[in-house]
Amino acid sequence: MFDLSTVKGIIFDYGGTIDSNGAHWAEVLWDAYQDVNVPVTKEAFREAYVYGERYLATHPDVQPDHNFYDLLKIKTDLQIGYLKEQKMLDDNDKTAGYSLVISKQCYNFAKEIISKEKVILKALRDRYPMVLVSNFYGNVQAVLGDFGLLEFFDDIIESAVVGVRKPDPAIFGLGVDKLNLPASSIVVIGDSHAKDIVPASKNGCQTIWLKGPGWGDDDENATADIVITDFMELKDIFQLN
Repeated sequence: MFDLSTVKGIIFDYGGTIDSNGAHWAEVLWDAYQDVNVPVTKEAFREAYVYGERYLATHPDVQPDHNFYDLLKIKTDLQIGYLKEQKMLDDNDKTAGYSLVISKQCYNFAKEIISKEKVILKALRDRYPMVLVSNFYGNVQAVLGDFGLLEFFDDIIESAVVGVRKPDPAIFGLGVDKLNLPASSIVVIGDSHAKDIVPASKNGCQTIWLKGPGWGDDDENATADIVITDFMELKDIFQLN
């Protein structure tokens, strides 16, 4: 059970939590595909999205200095390329520009959301030590720096760097160690029940689940100490001015 009076530190997830207000990035990208009128089904897009994620898990295309726009461009290039190779999308001058437009739209989407959240992050940072724990591609420092977020975190635990990925509870254990606090006095805030809330709970942390448009991978009965649907609800939860 969440008890504000006992909270001494915070662990934040990044992707899907801070950069999209709880929306799974597959859903954000799909919205952009629809806005740009890419003529593919959602099923085809999902297949291309999974292909891209699996490819990046084994190929070092993402470099440490790549910001979020660079990452989005790499991802959408892989997706569009896959859709063309599988004959799900025509290869012509029009489709050649899809990746650029989608990447820009999604980058601006994240930038706008983050700009609104900074007042909350600053207020929390003024009160608590904070660590970020994220499954990422080795470039989260560059991403955070580009968005002006580095100042809010005392340390960053990135899966590609430490060699442990969510939902392994050990990656949250590293976050607990960095805070050097009892796990029961730490609250973990994340958008994925399976990858954030469950492993955080196994470490004995309190949990806040930012539940947004997911990808159908969370149990319908899943819950946390607190469930919110908007990042800005943290203002009331933590009684911030």
